[in-house]
Amino acid sequence: MKLKLFGLAIASLLIYSCASKQVVQTTTEAPKAIELTAAQQHGKGLYEQNCAKCHKLFEPSKHNAEEWKVTLARMQKKAKISDEDTASIYGYLTAGM
Repeated sequence: MKLKLFGLAIASLLIYSCASKQVVQTTTEAPKAIELTAAQQHGKGLYEQNCAKCHKLFEPSKHNAEEWKVTLARMQKKAKISDEDTASIYGYLTAGM
């Protein structure tokens, strides 16, 4: 009986080791690039120029439109940015939404 179990274990191990090993390859798509209008390009430049002075820049997709609105309202006074420039930056940050 022990010999049969041992033989079965060896046969199972042999079959398992000879089986083909399939590698499942998953691909991750790169984020879709958005074409920006001239106004959004201007907003991007203002964002990079003004906001990077004090802290790292966040990806626009990091927050939703409402969160960006609150953040920009809070930071506008600190960065001394005009209403027009703030609107341009907001347009850039929410372009992909």
